[in-house]
Amino acid sequence: MNRKDLLGLFDLSAEEIWKILSLGLEYKAALKGGEKNFGQLRGKSAVILFYENSTRTRTSFELAAKLLGAHVINISVATSSVQKGETLIDTGKTLDAMLHDFLIIRHPMGGAPKLLAETVKAHVVNGGDGMTEHPTQALLDMLTLREHFGRIEGLKVAILGDIRHSRVAKSNLYGLGKLGAEVRMFAPKTLMPEGLEREGAVICSSREEAIAGADAVMGLRIQLERQKAGNFPSLGEYAKYYGISEEVLRLAPNALILHPGPVNRGVELTSGVIDGENSRIEDQVLSGVAVRMAVLTLLDRGTLS
Repeated sequence: MNRKDLLGLFDLSAEEIWKILSLGLEYKAALKGGEKNFGQLRGKSAVILFYENSTRTRTSFELAAKLLGAHVINISVATSSVQKGETLIDTGKTLDAMLHDFLIIRHPMGGAPKLLAETVKAHVVNGGDGMTEHPTQALLDMLTLREHFGRIEGLKVAILGDIRHSRVAKSNLYGLGKLGAEVRMFAPKTLMPEGLEREGAVICSSREEAIAGADAVMGLRIQLERQKAGNFPSLGEYAKYYGISEEVLRLAPNALILHPGPVNRGVELTSGVIDGENSRIEDQVLSGVAVRMAVLTLLDRGTLS
């Protein structure tokens, strides 16, 4: 049965992920070549419904849909009927009644995209839900790796930072693992959830252990509001003992540097790392547009299965 929605990578097969990455690579090559007029979604409409702040993901989805020829409607939740007490289900039914083809949602509650998908006929794409998943971010990370290395299988990818609250880390663990990569994780104990070993993660006891010999190193954004919860004493201490610097990267001198953004400079990564020759943080942005174009195309074709 063809998939109607993209809700996460946990239940996607390796074949489905490869299908998205393969088309994403084609789109990225075309974008790099200057192509900006694609017609695969001409006459279709996409609604971007974000209940959380976003710059990169929202703009990337909007650009992806517009490049494919779709009409795009951005709904500001702050000024919508949600503020009058309208439920997510009723919002979905209202938008579905307008015959929209795609609903792209970001929501602070885990499972919200699934609830919406069960309510509407439109294709639902998860733009990040709670602490659950952020599938297209992981897909763009994998696309960036695939483009550089020509493979995913056998790569050693280190993920460091606020893993407990990170939907990016979880989606990357699911996706990279299914494609044969080794996913190493390291975080302060207060920011490392239990049980990730059962999902295939290699839990490291130090930053150095995670990074040594890695092919790629991914920093995660420290959510500053978490500091108020006492998860670590100070940003300075976090940077000193858990941050990614040029010095610690001597253990993996050729590793690609990734980050979902926005980066807290001098906290998760030093400026030298962010702006260094191995950094792919800016390139990840274009990968994001390409992979989201691929997701929308495949869902529309009914060939993501």
